[in-house]
Amino acid sequence: MALDEKLKGKLRIPVVGAPLFIVSGPELVISQCKAGIIGSFPALNARPQEVLSDWIVRIKEELDEHNQNNPDRPSAPFAVNQICHASNDRLMQDMETCVDHEVPIIITSLRPPIEMVQAAHSYGGLVFHDVINIRHAKKAAAQGVDGLILVCAGAGGHAGTLSPFSLVREVKEWFDGTILLSGSISEGHSVAAALALGADLAYVGTRFVATQEANASSGYKDMLVESTANDIVYSSLFSGVHGNYLKPSIAKAGLDPDDLPSGDKSKMNFGSGGNTKLKAWKDIWGSGQGIGSIKDVPTVADLVDSLEMEYEAAYNEMIDKKSY
Repeated sequence: MALDEKLKGKLRIPVVGAPLFIVSGPELVISQCKAGIIGSFPALNARPQEVLSDWIVRIKEELDEHNQNNPDRPSAPFAVNQICHASNDRLMQDMETCVDHEVPIIITSLRPPIEMVQAAHSYGGLVFHDVINIRHAKKAAAQGVDGLILVCAGAGGHAGTLSPFSLVREVKEWFDGTILLSGSISEGHSVAAALALGADLAYVGTRFVATQEANASSGYKDMLVESTANDIVYSSLFSGVHGNYLKPSIAKAGLDPDDLPSGDKSKMNFGSGGNTKLKAWKDIWGSGQGIGSIKDVPTVADLVDSLEMEYEAAYNEMIDKKSY
């Protein structure tokens, strides 16, 4: 395994709370970090741009206070997600804010992030870049990223189509940095499975939408509880790039989830949330395929407790099966 030295001993369980567009805010991130996992949010969630600095300051202050009061159980580090796309006209300004506050981890998406890597490394920060295939992974690795987030089939949001069994093993043949695995991870057995495949961290998104601290509507949270993997559709219509969405939210918007046209990638716009009148994430709700295990809407603290117990149970079950 190649967990970065800066993260060793900092996590209760090997989990990163993925950045959730619109949904992730300071309340969710702070709760995740206090619970012992890496919390993150997209910089674009902080609007207007000046709010980004306020959010980072709040997160750092509340985590510092937690650490002073809980020296035996300190918080995990946090991350800010930067969307490296032409439509994101805030990118450089947001990164300057992150550098000023020395954000511990930068998560980058889409374009290989050489400028982001150089900026984060200038103060000792880490950069993890999300990819859906080997070509993208090698481009990002060439720019010096510290870790690769392998977004495999079944992940929420802009997911890929490759099985984690193939993508993780192929990447490990040539990449010696930190590997994070994303795709249908909603409970502790899946976290253990990610590590068994060779990942260093499990990247969990959708499960945290259905928590009390998440900035998501009650309708969204209830739909996650009520749905299963069969209720997910993979479509490029809403943002121009293929992603996984909840069929009931599409039907509620008046569309046929089983007969959707393709989207136009050239019109992807992260400033507006999509390229249709119906906006991805706001009107059409994203979800990974691992929602069948979501049965409730707990606090983040209670959820992480459950993840830890399930993770340890899965590990013990694997030890018991060594006689096979």
